[in-house]
Order: sequence, then C-alpha cells, then structure tokens
Amino acid sequence: MAQNFRRYTGNDIGTSPVTIATANSFDTYVGIHVTNIHTAAVNVDVYVNDGTNDIYLVKNAPLPVGGALQVLGTGKLVVESGDALKVQSDTASSVDCWVSAVDDIST
Repeated sequence: MAQNFRRYTGNDIGTSPVTIATANSFDTYVGIHVTNIHTAAVNVDVYVNDGTNDIYLVKNAPLPVGGALQVLGTGKLVVESGDALKVQSDTASSVDCWVSAVDDIST
C-alpha cells in the first residue's frame, strides 16, 4: 500500500490555540517540531483535541530564545478522523510549528 506523506505548518503562533492539522482518517504524526521565534523565552502547549477532550503532549514546555522542541522525540502518534493537533504559546506571535505525517495509513 502506498503511503501519503504530508506536512503541516503554522507560523507566528501566539496565545490562541492554532489547529495545525485535523486527521481525516487513521493518520500518524512522525514529527512535531516547535521553534521559538520570539526575542524572549516562551512556554508552549501541544495537544490533541479528540472532539471532547484536550490530551496534552506537552504543557507549559519552556522554550528559550531560538530554542526548539521535538515533541515526539523518536516516537510516533496515531490519530483518528476528527482529532485536531493544536499548538499555543504564552506569548503573541512567538512560535512556528512543523508537523510531518503519514496520511490514510489504514481503513
């Protein structure tokens, strides 16, 4: 079965949650990278909303100036249709996010 690789991005993310990606099937996130682009340290939240609950992958994770966070490390995250990956910072327009994914991995 062919794999559909995807990338999702968000830039200048601030104090309101930003939906980076919403699964349309059973998908796998293979990388979530968040970078501080602000002139001061920030704290970030990365979580999945399953339609009812926010499930945090990191909460109030500190990012120094110019710092980056690999949220999944070497792991992977399987999501199902409707799950929304969200990122939020405690500072306006302060982080960028890049997500690498495999879309439609099974039916």
